[in-house]
Amino acid sequence: MALVLFIALALWLIGMVMKAPVSARLTMIGALYVGVLIAVSILPDDNSLRQILGGDLRSWALLGGAIALIATYRMGLKHLRLRALQNQPEQPENHTKAPFSDVELERYMRHITLREIGGPGQRKLKDARVLVIGAGGLGAPVLQYLAASGVGTIGVIDDDVVDASNLQRQVIHIDTSQDLPKVFSAEKAMRAQNPFITVKPYHRRFDETCTDLVGEYDLIIDGSDNFDTRYLVNATCAAAQKPLLSAAITQWEGQISLYDTVQKTPCYQCVFPTRPADGMVPSCAEAGVAAPLPGVLGTMLAMEAVKHITGAGVGLGGRLMIYDALYAETRVIKVKKRDDCPICGG
Repeated sequence: MALVLFIALALWLIGMVMKAPVSARLTMIGALYVGVLIAVSILPDDNSLRQILGGDLRSWALLGGAIALIATYRMGLKHLRLRALQNQPEQPENHTKAPFSDVELERYMRHITLREIGGPGQRKLKDARVLVIGAGGLGAPVLQYLAASGVGTIGVIDDDVVDASNLQRQVIHIDTSQDLPKVFSAEKAMRAQNPFITVKPYHRRFDETCTDLVGEYDLIIDGSDNFDTRYLVNATCAAAQKPLLSAAITQWEGQISLYDTVQKTPCYQCVFPTRPADGMVPSCAEAGVAAPLPGVLGTMLAMEAVKHITGAGVGLGGRLMIYDALYAETRVIKVKKRDDCPICGG
């Protein structure tokens, strides 16, 4: 019996070295066990191989029964844990009542095992509705990671189409998507990434008529590339009392903050009270931008969105994070409400 156990251990270790799935390693050991049972059952009592294998069918059956009992116990515990996660009490604001499927639980297990997120946090992500403004450099990683994280409903609004010059940094789009509206290109990639989410594309510009649209979502993320849109998004979110995550980039630098007037944080216009003069802040098309920079800031936006939705950690409300890629420096400065702010003052 010792020889067989040694062979089983060797098979397991070889499988680990070859990075074989646990199921494949268990299958190999199971096949070895079945082969031993057959050999012990059919070989004569005085056969040398049967003697090496232990010679007694009952001992092998007892060993197999003990292993099966332990495996059944572990499977039962896993099933109870998954049921507990599925049966988390629903919050009044939940939009989606369907429980997690086994496939979803496996997909999101790395979130579920995080103490700060867990099953209840993943439930909040599934029930969340997030609107992303812009499917370009910042929007690309935001949309990808919101989809991967399991945010249940993701809206994306953008009036632009995919151009060759976008592909250097807008990583959600591919070469064959050129001339396709960005919202539909992004939708295709997000659905391919995660079929368990709902994607709502809006092929239009964000303007004054979008008030009702903002009201349909729990969190707004602004990845637009111009000041007019940023100020309009801020005013719309403040009026609708919706939290706003906003980031901006230029050349080698980016900034990000959370503007949530319901929680008494400053709004975007508190921090940036007036638009820069024309030509003072050139666009990415005029000044250029390092390709990974929007990926860094966009991923930060997605991270802050996950934290905001699940309640994990400390967010960026009342703080502005500035990232300088050229010198590998990150600074966080406090920002305050302005009493004379035309959007949230008074």
